[in-house]
Amino acid sequence: MSVIDVHRAHSLDKDHARQAAETLAEDLSKQFDVNYQWEGDHLRFKRSGVKGHLNITDTDLHIHLELGMLLRPFKVRIEQEIHSQLDQILSA
Repeated sequence: MSVIDVHRAHSLDKDHARQAAETLAEDLSKQFDVNYQWEGDHLRFKRSGVKGHLNITDTDLHIHLELGMLLRPFKVRIEQEIHSQLDQILSA
């Protein structure tokens, strides 16, 4: 199992942090065919070969993904895309 674990500090209020997380989830869903579902301030990701979550706190977005064997070769690309999306979303 290959793991992607990203913490990103933010200074957004809860509603804007949730919007940022939703934007990230939508983009990842489109690019990597990942399903996601909100459970309070906790967002779960799932598809064959991937599972994970995104947690929102008052100061931090935490993304944790576990990639199965078939998606390990894409770990760097997926992680770069997460950082890129967060850069765009949190600087807006």
